[in-house]
Amino acid sequence: MAGLRTLLIVAGALAASSAGAAEISGVWLRDDGNARVRIAPCGDKICATNLWIGDTSKGEAVGDKLVMTLERQPDGSFTGTAYDAKRDWSFSMTIQATPNALTTHGCLLGRLLCRDVNWKAAT
Repeated sequence: MAGLRTLLIVAGALAASSAGAAEISGVWLRDDGNARVRIAPCGDKICATNLWIGDTSKGEAVGDKLVMTLERQPDGSFTGTAYDAKRDWSFSMTIQATPNALTTHGCLLGRLLCRDVNWKAAT
């Protein structure tokens, strides 16, 4: 379960247009206060990289990266897949974005194990 937490924590899955990527790019703070993540383009994908982790006991580390491939949906959300190379896990991802907040919804095992994580923009 800790691995899933890390995956969903590091962000979502995005292979969005550059305009869509700009809407979610930036530095984000996880709602539990335990992670600071940068979301930014990396090649033709989007990467979410841990910049700071408060409690590393669950296996999260600075530099852990989630590589995401997402498409913008008509409702403004982003959906697709994410890959965590550290754990060799792929999962589905949906991101809802507002100017100062994100909600990531990620699922493993054919959507049997899912988790939502809320984020606020770092200031």
